[in-house]
Amino acid sequence: MSHELHHLLDSHDGIALGEGVNAGDISREALVEAVIERLERVEPRLNAVVDRLYEAAREESRQPQPPGGPFAGVPTLVKDLFSPLKGARMTQGSLVGGDVRAEFDAEAVARLRRAGCVFVGTTTSPEFGTSYTTESTRHGATRNPWDPERSAGGSSGGAAALVAARVVPFAHGNDGGGSLRVPASCCGVFGFKPSRGLMPSGPMAGEGWGGMGTSHAITRSVRDSAALVDATAGMDTGAPYAAPVSAFSCLEATRRDPGTLRIGVIDGPELAPEAAKVLQQTTTLCESLGHRVERVTLPLEWEALYQRCFDVIGPSTQELLDMIGNLRGQPVSDEEIEPRTRIMLRERGHIDATRYIAAINYLHALGRKIATTMLDVDVLLSPTLARKPPVIGTLDAFDDRLSLDEVIHAFHSYCPFTALCNATGQPAMSVPLFWTDDGLPLGSHFAGRFGEENLLFSLAAQLERAHPWTGRVPGINACCR
Repeated sequence: MSHELHHLLDSHDGIALGEGVNAGDISREALVEAVIERLERVEPRLNAVVDRLYEAAREESRQPQPPGGPFAGVPTLVKDLFSPLKGARMTQGSLVGGDVRAEFDAEAVARLRRAGCVFVGTTTSPEFGTSYTTESTRHGATRNPWDPERSAGGSSGGAAALVAARVVPFAHGNDGGGSLRVPASCCGVFGFKPSRGLMPSGPMAGEGWGGMGTSHAITRSVRDSAALVDATAGMDTGAPYAAPVSAFSCLEATRRDPGTLRIGVIDGPELAPEAAKVLQQTTTLCESLGHRVERVTLPLEWEALYQRCFDVIGPSTQELLDMIGNLRGQPVSDEEIEPRTRIMLRERGHIDATRYIAAINYLHALGRKIATTMLDVDVLLSPTLARKPPVIGTLDAFDDRLSLDEVIHAFHSYCPFTALCNATGQPAMSVPLFWTDDGLPLGSHFAGRFGEENLLFSLAAQLERAHPWTGRVPGINACCR
């Protein structure tokens, strides 16, 4: 059965595995053991795991199975960032986190558990999630399964690396500026960011980063992502606001034809040749499916957007450190945090309230401008990244002599497009349609109107059928030999 299970894990998505468990064809205990074996096979080369929770997962798999969960018995992992998982360490990718363990599940995690998921561990993140590469002093560098000398992306890099390496069919992550979509692009898997307020953020927070942050998952198949939204979406108790929940499911949307869409290609920052090529290939594919593609100039100054985002992220990170200091009875010192964090807090950690409110108002006004622009198009298209995944140690190589402007330029010249959708609250996705000439994935980024997850899932499923990616397996993988 073990060999057969490994073959199923090589090729099956989470929905298919859950169906097998619900039908009695797959043992939950055996499935957990197979995933543990696969994780141990690749982890020494990827460095994607923070906590191994094997005994808890084994015990969970032996309990009577609740009926009907779409992901019954499916093992997965939770990102070690702003997402408490009972019994797991909450390091937030930082030395500051110590070894404090969560005493409860975040609501998003609890909903995954109710959907049948079994948690075998937690995945790596950069310190406080503020980097587009998953490298930290606390945990080291998470490596890309397509090329271990390159980054797996950030901040959900551990999740993306394990999904791409075929350890699990999906893994939890979150996204405050591209942190699901960037690693999905780097690792050749599917990354979807839901609309602001659609996913629960409690019980510890009403919203993350002024509403820019949201949780969801990285998946191999489109339908897993859609079913995970169905299983976890909707306001939680005491939520300050909520996005509308569709009258029909996202999974159902993957079975519907999207119709003829008006797709606007974003005029934006400069692209490296490989990114420009992927954009042209994606445009050609969309046109071959009957969609109308045209250039669109958005009503924004990109640099102003990035600056306002850090006017929110800086004080939010300072508040987190103040809370940690209060809980442990000792303030966080500069020596405990990384250069990137020190630079950000030095320049933006203590901005005045009027500047913070001005940044929030800027982002809300931008959301209205983009919504008006999207009355004329259904979807916005760009590459997910402006160039291919960077070599480990190059993207986040900062020291205290640098300014925050230099940090912002380093990050957003590499990843210019994704933060826009966090600022405006729109749903967006990175779809792994094309690879560079030297064999590295580079995602195509699609953004929809606020609350229109279903349209994006319909388009994603159409693209998946027309140009499938699940047969592409990286060199570092857990597959049967």
